[in-house]
Amino acid sequence: MKVSNPKINESLHQIKAGLFGEGSPKRYTGEEQPLRSELFSSDQMEQHGRKLAGLHTVGTQLTPDQYLLTRLAENEVVLIEVRNIVTESVKANRQITPAGEWLLDNFYLIEEHIHTGKRHLPKGYSRELPRLVNGLSKGLPRVYDIALETISHGDGRVDPESLGRFVAAYQTVSPLKLGELWAIPIMLRLALIENLRRVAARIADNSVDRDNADTWAEQMMETAEKDPKNLILVIADMARSKPPINTSFVSEFARRLQGQSSPLALPLTWIEQQLFESGLTIERMVHLGNQQLAADQLSISNSIDSLRFLGAMDWKEFVETMSIIEQILRNDPGGAYSKMDFSTRDRYRRIIEKIARSSPMSEVEVAAKAIYLAQQNAVTRNSNDRTVHVGFFLVDKGLSELERLVKVRFSALKSLTKVGTRFNLLLFTGSILLLTSILTWSLLSEAYAEGVHGWPLGLMGVLLFLCSSHLAVPLVNWLATLLATPKPLPRMDFSHGIPAESRTLVVIPAMLLNIQNIEELTEALELRFLANRDKYLHFAFLTDFRDSNKKTLPYYGALVKMACQKF
Repeated sequence: MKVSNPKINESLHQIKAGLFGEGSPKRYTGEEQPLRSELFSSDQMEQHGRKLAGLHTVGTQLTPDQYLLTRLAENEVVLIEVRNIVTESVKANRQITPAGEWLLDNFYLIEEHIHTGKRHLPKGYSRELPRLVNGLSKGLPRVYDIALETISHGDGRVDPESLGRFVAAYQTVSPLKLGELWAIPIMLRLALIENLRRVAARIADNSVDRDNADTWAEQMMETAEKDPKNLILVIADMARSKPPINTSFVSEFARRLQGQSSPLALPLTWIEQQLFESGLTIERMVHLGNQQLAADQLSISNSIDSLRFLGAMDWKEFVETMSIIEQILRNDPGGAYSKMDFSTRDRYRRIIEKIARSSPMSEVEVAAKAIYLAQQNAVTRNSNDRTVHVGFFLVDKGLSELERLVKVRFSALKSLTKVGTRFNLLLFTGSILLLTSILTWSLLSEAYAEGVHGWPLGLMGVLLFLCSSHLAVPLVNWLATLLATPKPLPRMDFSHGIPAESRTLVVIPAMLLNIQNIEELTEALELRFLANRDKYLHFAFLTDFRDSNKKTLPYYGALVKMACQKF
């Protein structure tokens, strides 16, 4: 097929020049094959999870690693280059593979997830993720290898059931840290982009090989038509160029020349001789090529569908279901933990994660110790006592007791901060007095140097102390707002309605002034009720009359009667 559009011809020429350089084509695949291993069912993935956990050895030293960010950037470059190659093939009306069509049609989604990966994988993100010291993923985060295994044994498909059973089975042998569970979505995203890069590399290499075969086939068809006796020279030129005798080249070359004139059987005979040394035939190569095209299409379609799944999956529920810490904390003797909202539960888990970083104990052990302390109080105290709730030892005054129990090692700055937090009133007032004294002393020193002595100096000192305090107080208040970290209060989860034991009465204070005022109050109460419909949520007015020098006024009775009728 000849391309008549000069602009398209020029674009293809530039791409080929970049791909072939000085006669040697640029290869994208190399030794990296798509992430494609034996396909496992959910049961097999569960078994594989236990086996993989036994094979993994995690290093004790956690060091920063920029490999994942670098690899993500490289994958983006390759995917964009392949997209451009496929786009130019479409513009030139050249045949593209089904996998190439999938890549081109869904490239917007791939770009979106690449940008998401960069945003969710900042520098130093994986610094505290445990790394492997053995295997093919040596030096990489353990959770990344888990993601690679998930993608490999699903041929790019992420199934929530298989993933859940795989991770749960893995944790029966080696529990994952909370940070690793939260890292699973981003690691799956990186693994899928890695797989797409590898399949795209095959698309690019296949496109190069088909274009190479098409170029030689077109040249031979033109020579056979115009000057058949020189066809042997063209075949010799092709032989000297040592084209890759692979499925893509052979399939395209055979497709163009089979069924043509008898002289064109000669180059096909040469191909047959080259394949004979490997025990193959053209028909067999075409069959293998079709199988590869189908496999690549399945891999890339599965990977793209999995990217969509990553965006739709409720990872909060996944993390809570998989978290061993969550399972331990649900044994809260106070019974309140499981009834709290997600943000509160997540805050509790992250506090345990933070404590474990500075403790010789693991996150699971820290969570177990917190429950142990709460259970100890449950034996001697009433079940409604707040010290029976595990949160007392995570976000309240019992935190220091838990930290001592798990042997937390504090840095000098952290120790100083904790002392300041314990005596915050003394620190606040002391800072004001210190700053006031410094300002007063500095100004008095200037006055003394100017010759002010005796009682005038003392009087000036008193006045300067008062003036300086007016400056010191707002300055210390401003510093306090910068240094003090607000802490959200624990909240219960009433998203599915208020339970009977938490029946609530919302009391609204109001003044009964006149008939119009009662109408307005009635309308406002109705709006509150309609906006907050719940079986165990009630509204009431706490009313009074305006101030008067008399105990009652004539119209009080009418207002009360009307209010009762309205409310």
